[in-house]
Amino acid sequence: MKVLLVGPASPYRGGIANFNDSLYAAMDKDHDPYIINYSLLYPSLFFPGRSQYEKGAPLSGARSIKIINSVNFFSWRKTAEKIADMSPDLLVVHYWLPFFAPALGSIIRRVKRRLDIPVVGLLHNVEPHEGMLASKRLNRYFLRSCDGFITMSSVVMKDLEKTGINKPVKQVPHPVYEIFGEPVSREFACDNLGLEPDRKHLLFFGIIRSYKGLDLLLETLANPRIAHLDLKLLVAGEFYDDEGKYLNLVEKLDLEKKIMFTNSFVPKEEVSWYFAASDLVVLPYLSATQSGVTQIAYNFDKPMLVTNVGGLRDVVKHGRVGYVCEKDPDEIASAIADFFDNNRAGEFTGNIKTEKQNFSWEAMVCGIEELASLTGKMQHRP
Repeated sequence: MKVLLVGPASPYRGGIANFNDSLYAAMDKDHDPYIINYSLLYPSLFFPGRSQYEKGAPLSGARSIKIINSVNFFSWRKTAEKIADMSPDLLVVHYWLPFFAPALGSIIRRVKRRLDIPVVGLLHNVEPHEGMLASKRLNRYFLRSCDGFITMSSVVMKDLEKTGINKPVKQVPHPVYEIFGEPVSREFACDNLGLEPDRKHLLFFGIIRSYKGLDLLLETLANPRIAHLDLKLLVAGEFYDDEGKYLNLVEKLDLEKKIMFTNSFVPKEEVSWYFAASDLVVLPYLSATQSGVTQIAYNFDKPMLVTNVGGLRDVVKHGRVGYVCEKDPDEIASAIADFFDNNRAGEFTGNIKTEKQNFSWEAMVCGIEELASLTGKMQHRP
């Protein structure tokens, strides 16, 4: 079965590209996948980071073409013609921001003029984490072009239901990422990062945006309930938010010696270092759907603390692989204290090895296939 995966992939950086590369690898075992990538993802005017590309990152080896320009109508027509000429059996389209709705909705509609094939919208989000003008109208334009949807959390499922678009939908959990290399020793990781192996480390991983709650974690770090612990917080990610407000809070709370900021995107080959050096991965999000960070933590068998928002509570089982806390510095600090004071690492790590088997790429591929068959358009060609 020929499957076209429409979305960013290597050499683009970030969670959606990582997901698309991983999905391609999973489908490559029994299918004939091909990636329809972007020639321009975000115009530089709208991109808050330093670069959209991962420098030095090895290409995934996937067959792909960089053709979609997110803001160029003529590229949308060219992309649709290319897809139709390739005559796929199934189109899987990644969707995570209303910004991409005009391009993707237009491409899908043009493809459908020539091909009667199922189009599956793989919904990382429906509602954006941060407000966007006309998001509901843009979402509907994209969603109406698809024949069915994959969601990865109950929150996205509910957001989809609120749109009133009644099409086949299937929820499949976000699979565990396995693209960041083999685990390394704590000693090796700490040596490379300039950290003390005997010190207790918390990890906040990924780009820094307001909805991810880093300020909540900084307030927690100053909480007297964990004053007795020799903690250091590793903030491994680039600021997409106002850096000054966090640095001012660090100074106000007198946390300078308890934090290490990278303020840079972490290359794939260094991701394992941060997880190996850390004892507990903390996601103090103020809002969420699902998170790729939890699935990286699962890959490296790292206990997690998440806030009780979105789909995070569905992925991290409280008291088994980590903690689910309310967005309260006292409660988060109490959980951190419990983790270290009662030596929960061994227990949680053992449970993680069992729980992560529930998040497989094989299940994602099967979910996509089952959904495509529900559309009534699935035709297997010889």
